[in-house]
Amino acid sequence: MKLVRYGDRHGAKIPCIVDADGVARDVSALVADFGPDTLSPDLLARLAEVDPASLPLADIAGKRVAPPVAQPRNIWCIGLNYSDHAAEAGMPEPSEPILFTKASGTYCGANDPILMSPQMTQLDWEVELGVVISKPALNIAPEAALDHVAGYMVVNDVSERAWQQERQGQWVKGKSFPNFCPAGPMLVTPDEAGDPQALDLWLDVNGRRMQTGNTSKMIFGVATIIAYMSEFTRLEAGDLICTGTPPGVGMGQKPQVFLREGDEVTLGLTGLGSQRQVVTAL
Repeated sequence: MKLVRYGDRHGAKIPCIVDADGVARDVSALVADFGPDTLSPDLLARLAEVDPASLPLADIAGKRVAPPVAQPRNIWCIGLNYSDHAAEAGMPEPSEPILFTKASGTYCGANDPILMSPQMTQLDWEVELGVVISKPALNIAPEAALDHVAGYMVVNDVSERAWQQERQGQWVKGKSFPNFCPAGPMLVTPDEAGDPQALDLWLDVNGRRMQTGNTSKMIFGVATIIAYMSEFTRLEAGDLICTGTPPGVGMGQKPQVFLREGDEVTLGLTGLGSQRQVVTAL
């Protein structure tokens, strides 16, 4: 099942299911929105029982593609989680997941612009598999972890490397500017997404392929990440976990390459759709 939402950044959204022909079907008569207050295994089960052909076509002409789930309460990230990315960075593979956060205000639609302020000098990209939680998770075992997953989506973990690496403190400084977390365009439920450790990832800048990878290269898989995090915190419905990026980020290029105003970034994952952003100066 594929869930999408349409609507302006502020205001009501149209929650939809994508049918077998790729057509958005309006489910607002069944649920007001997909978000932390409504997302649950029960909701997903009820939606899965509905024949999409029985639902009205969604009135989405000219409407913005919104993130597929409403604003999460928490955005969690895993750093240095691909073996080939660790090699690119010249760093040893971590023995435990490296956990950090992005401010929730970074969350935006898949095709919203990447915002660039005059103070930025090392604006970078990171295609990632995003995992959305469906129900609370605290002190759970790895074998139960995937039962807490609502679905998967494409994420661009946009980063300002100078702020992240040179301004002291934690990475959150370089990760938390508005629109630094394009999400979507769709949330794909586990039954349709398949094995989360067998998905191809890619990212282009101005039509040039920069990142190519596969989630099989994750040092810590999705189940391990969820179980590990649940030891330290309570994951909530709607929470987004960004699971790390493969090699090819701008910081890893020789010489390094960073985004500039007007650059176009496109990215995607197998079966989860694609994104397009244009770097826009404030």
